[in-house]
Amino acid sequence: MLSKAAGSISRGFFTSLLPMEELEERKMKSKSHLKLRALCEGAVMVALAQVLSYVKLFELPQGGSVGIGMLPIFIYCARWGFGPGMLASVVYSFLQLMFDGGFAIGWQSVLGDYIIAYSVLGVAGLFHKNKYGLLIGTAVGCAARFLVHYIVGATVWGEYMPDTFFGMTMTTPWFYSALYNGSYMLIDMIFCLLLGWLAYTLIGKYIRGEDIEALSK
Repeated sequence: MLSKAAGSISRGFFTSLLPMEELEERKMKSKSHLKLRALCEGAVMVALAQVLSYVKLFELPQGGSVGIGMLPIFIYCARWGFGPGMLASVVYSFLQLMFDGGFAIGWQSVLGDYIIAYSVLGVAGLFHKNKYGLLIGTAVGCAARFLVHYIVGATVWGEYMPDTFFGMTMTTPWFYSALYNGSYMLIDMIFCLLLGWLAYTLIGKYIRGEDIEALSK
């Protein structure tokens, strides 16, 4: 502990002797390095999310499936925050549209079920400074995506409502949309929360971005 403290004091002393121009240059290089790192990690996480999205436990006939594709996006949001997380989510939404757009009908479904529904996962980044930001962000992100699917399901897919679903008589598109989208989104969220908790126990320092804080100082 004493050696670490002495090292910190000595670094601070010698840093204070550097010219202001050199200090500013170092800060600029550090910021550029962090931006590049965020971009590279974002590309990796989005690619991983896309690959994992093909691993599905089950898939419903009109779209919607249970898997863990969203988890890398939530980890990235918890690590880097709202701005980078939202950018990664938007990119992920377009990948989902391009490679899984078979269940879209009309521009309303394209916009709602893909672009908006997956982009709102980025709201998870609002909680990245919280100790349990990954878990809170996962729950909020899943809830936001469900809300979008729920509205689109009732307003766009309502005409395809069957007479019965899960053995229950369907009376309104809103009730049908809640059951249909809730049937996979709830399980999806539980899986992401469980695996997110496991990831947090194993690589909590990485998820909290402790290395980022050290570099930004």
